Amino acid sequence: MKVLETAQYLGSRVSVRWLPLLIAVLLGGAMVLAACGGDDQQSAAPAVQQQDQPQQQQEPAAEQDDDQQQAAAAAAQPSQQEQQQTAQALGGLEGEIQVDGSSTVFPITEAMAEEFGILTERGVRVTVGVSGTGGGFKRFCAGETDISDASRPIKDSEVELCGESGIEFIEIPVAFDGLTVVINQDNDWVDFLTVSELNHIFRPDDYATSWADVRAGFPDVEIALYAPGADSGTFDYFTEAINGDGGVHRSDNTTFSEDDNVLVQGVSNDRGGVGYFGFSYYANNSDVLTAVPVVNDAGVAVTPSNETIKDGSYNPLSRPLFIYASVSSLEREEVAAFVEFFLTDGVWLVDTPEVGYVQLPAEIYAAVLERVESGVTGSAMASASEGSSLAEIFGVE
Repeated sequence: MKVLETAQYLGSRVSVRWLPLLIAVLLGGAMVLAACGGDDQQSAAPAVQQQDQPQQQQEPAAEQDDDQQQAAAAAAQPSQQEQQQTAQALGGLEGEIQVDGSSTVFPITEAMAEEFGILTERGVRVTVGVSGTGGGFKRFCAGETDISDASRPIKDSEVELCGESGIEFIEIPVAFDGLTVVINQDNDWVDFLTVSELNHIFRPDDYATSWADVRAGFPDVEIALYAPGADSGTFDYFTEAINGDGGVHRSDNTTFSEDDNVLVQGVSNDRGGVGYFGFSYYANNSDVLTAVPVVNDAGVAVTPSNETIKDGSYNPLSRPLFIYASVSSLEREEVAAFVEFFLTDGVWLVDTPEVGYVQLPAEIYAAVLERVESGVTGSAMASASEGSSLAEIFGVE
């Protein structure tokens, strides 16, 4: 099936069921908190007052957010009749789909793969690997996989690698994430961190070896870092946002792993530990970890949650997540149907408590589906102007 036929197939195979999304109004005019004058024991972030941070009530807020997620997921889940209709539309599909890449995107793709397998009565088997965003692109550009999970946009070097192998691709954003900084639950001194303080912890030179080095008043407890490996898109995004240069990261007293569960275990067992990974891994381990509020560009310490990721107030660590689909693979019915399912009937899975991410606005999913149907190849993110929103990049008015 050629690209044009694939587009026709996508338009008719699976019923598009748009789900009501609660899109919060963008944070307008965030209030800047006044600094505590004359107190040398406070943070270097003068716009934030330690005693005036409602986000510090993390346990109740987390419980409330989880309850809201469960209620929203229950309301968004397709009815039995709708599931039967989708299953009938997918009936008879068979084949195998190979996916690899980001451990951050893995929970989304795994959930999509499981639901898609049920709807096709196990006629389609989707295998999902977790070699990291960079490792996934290496396999994808070698023609070894049909879809590549990515927690950052594809790099120019990876576009060239795919080009050398004759691999054309379509870029598909699928969710929003808030990269989450976590500490041990016995750490009772960190109330928030500024970008400057995070940089002091994670930069490759002149870094803080003890929490006392980070801020006056913090105890002399050794800092141990737990971070994604260099093949991780999360690693690239964090180092760019915090250290100002993608890939630049401290290695001393640092445990690197492509497996986010290793990082969870490391921080949860180390009183001086600090790490970072996708919001989903924190949300599913909030009983053993504490999420650190990060001071945003308005000077407000914000804790990551579905709402603060959605409304943009959790910055600079909020980001879109992607899958990249091979054009040649999309000529296979099972791959084309799976990608459409990702953007239509499967969208409700994104922000279930088990997955833990944030849905994109319906208009973006529709625009991206149109790009897939039209066979628009290449990376829209690569040519985007700095500061452009995802809606602007993908042509949503």
